Amino acid sequence: MAEDEGGFENARENLDGHPIRSLLAYARPYWLRLAAGVFTSFCTRFARLVPPIVVATAIDRVVLGSGESGLLAEAGLVPAGAIAGEAARVALLERLVVIAVIAYLLRSATRFGSRYLLQSTAQKVQRDLRNDTYDHLQHLSMDFFVSHQTGGMMSILNSDINRLEQFLNTEFRQLIRVVATVGGISVVLWTYSPKLTLIALAPVPVIGLASGVFLSWIEPRYQSIRETVARLNTRLENNLGGTAVIKTFNRHAFEHDRVAEQSQRYHDEKVAALRIRRAFFAALRLTTGVVFVLVLYVGGTDIILGAGGALSAGAFALFFLYLRRLYSPMRRVGKSANKYQLAKSSAERVFGLLGEEPTVTEPADPHAPETVAGDVAYDAVTFGYGDRDPVIRGVSLDVPAGTTVGLAGPTGAGKSTLLKLLTRFHDVDSGAVRVDGVDVREYGLQALRSEIAIVEQNPYLFSGTVAENIAYGDRATLNAEWTDAEPDAGAREARDRVREAATAAEAHEFISDLPEGYDTQVGERGVKLSGGQRQRLAIARALLNDPSVIVFDEATSDVDTETEELIQESLDRLIADRTAFVIAHRLSTIRSADRIVVMDDGEVVESGDHEELLDADGEYAALWGAQVDSAPNAPGPTTD
Repeated sequence: MAEDEGGFENARENLDGHPIRSLLAYARPYWLRLAAGVFTSFCTRFARLVPPIVVATAIDRVVLGSGESGLLAEAGLVPAGAIAGEAARVALLERLVVIAVIAYLLRSATRFGSRYLLQSTAQKVQRDLRNDTYDHLQHLSMDFFVSHQTGGMMSILNSDINRLEQFLNTEFRQLIRVVATVGGISVVLWTYSPKLTLIALAPVPVIGLASGVFLSWIEPRYQSIRETVARLNTRLENNLGGTAVIKTFNRHAFEHDRVAEQSQRYHDEKVAALRIRRAFFAALRLTTGVVFVLVLYVGGTDIILGAGGALSAGAFALFFLYLRRLYSPMRRVGKSANKYQLAKSSAERVFGLLGEEPTVTEPADPHAPETVAGDVAYDAVTFGYGDRDPVIRGVSLDVPAGTTVGLAGPTGAGKSTLLKLLTRFHDVDSGAVRVDGVDVREYGLQALRSEIAIVEQNPYLFSGTVAENIAYGDRATLNAEWTDAEPDAGAREARDRVREAATAAEAHEFISDLPEGYDTQVGERGVKLSGGQRQRLAIARALLNDPSVIVFDEATSDVDTETEELIQESLDRLIADRTAFVIAHRLSTIRSADRIVVMDDGEVVESGDHEELLDADGEYAALWGAQVDSAPNAPGPTTD
């Protein structure tokens, strides 16, 4: 089985511009908060530069009694000139203590402000980006979901977007740290010794060049890692969802090997990237160590020999206090380059997904009638999935409003696909599908789909209560409050509508027997209910919306014969004034249909009512005969 199938390896082909630039565009609405965060972050970094200057001044002027003024004196914060007497030196020390206290207070306040402002901005960007990505996914066409797997989508919505938030939260602050710290320290050190400052700053271009080389090495590996993570997530999601099948066929070892293979691939790629990272960071530490030794030797030699421009003891100490702070953010450049590449790979997938265009789109001037009668017509419709051969070939049908049409035929005949064209889950390749004489491509998607209800063979139920799943069929009913002890009139009316729909679908009785009735939790995908119970809830959900057209895609295949007869009686009443399409699991379900359409290989091979098709002695008659000849309690042949 191909593990790459359904992945997002080609997502970057949809990118419009640089992905990080697209990410930063999401921060633009919060520019004021961001600007305040940047300003306070710079203040934090500059405040951190003050205590080492205070220490240098204390060594020279308080401890050693030197007459050199220093930066604080030049700034007018302490007296200039020699300090005579113990009292004057103590007074100077007290003033230095006050300056240090103010610097630490300023640092604490601005550090809180910068981290809060920048981190909250990153959280807002994460929220907006996840909301937009999810909303965009929801508006993509069904063919996208057919060709992409859920694990890959979840990886983008969770892992990739979380990584972008972490990048904005951490690395943006690190960028400010590098600019403010390196810039501020360079200016201060230059005033003391330009020669030693040049030695101290020598690694900066080397680190910049090395970071560029590192990015070129690591980029393809991180792209591969992100794709491997998506495939691993997809494999895990498939296996967890298919637990029952794995247990039934005892395929634990087989699935273990498949997961282990993906895990090993992920391990190998991470280790290869780790090897490069560790070598890069080790080289950076070696470089900064060499500079530390050079500053120690050159500066110490100048002091010993009394060379011109030699540093004072305090200034010499200041150099080493600053060197530690200078190289800490410089070494962090390598980590930031690493994080940047990770974020770039994630941004390519996120914004590549956002660049994916739906194939089924709203018309420029959508048709939105107040009412829909339910006339349906297929006019020489042909359709195929992607580049494959057509699965619908030149189908023409004319279904007046209020008509019940049964569809029969062998598996793969195209019955379900034909009805998906009605709701514009896919658009026809040629021909047209019309509702009330208007091409469905001219309808607004919401206006069209609100008039068509679908009940599938394996209906999807959301994790929640029975009532919430039925109410999903109608927006106003869904928005009603279900947990109030004393519901208002609107909520009571909504609950009554849910019960009426459940009764019509022959679901009220079994719902009443559940532990909490309509408030019973159905579990993930409705796992706490039987297949027949899920189908009846799906029928109730479809009926709640009062659609003009109803599609039953083997909607009673998982119920027993007795329940099917009860549902059928109710449906006969409910669809009396609606257009209905019924794909039959048991042909007895469509025996009373106004018209039965038999399909084979994407084409209509027979059409007529039950008696006419039996008299024709064709495909339908053969299927009917096989069902009649089967055991009395056995289900009829599957026809889809």
